[in-house]
Amino acid sequence: MPAPSPLTIATQSVQRLVKEEKYYRKELAQQSERVQKLETELKNGGEGADGNAEFVLKQEQKAKDETRAVFEPLNQRIEEAVQRLEEQIAAAESESGPAEEIKKAKETLELGKAVEEPPVA
Repeated sequence: MPAPSPLTIATQSVQRLVKEEKYYRKELAQQSERVQKLETELKNGGEGADGNAEFVLKQEQKAKDETRAVFEPLNQRIEEAVQRLEEQIAAAESESGPAEEIKKAKETLELGKAVEEPPVA
């Protein structure tokens, strides 16, 4: 099996980073939901099964903050990967590279550019 071309490598890099970003968005949504649920339980006077609801809430908020902190460097890596992919697409087009590979790279490029800004709250 021949080694993958630089275009394929750049394409796969953007795909992986976009997938990772989607995963972290999903994780952040789940953590926000858990934090909100715990806050509601505390406000309603519930102390949880063993009375450590405040500690659990603090830990969940910390996890949520840590997940949120991942977005800035991740989005920076996505931007860099998108830039490399654009360069590889231009190089492949100038060299008349495989049309299917270029088409897939352009589709992935659009996915990379469509990544939203990091969530703030």
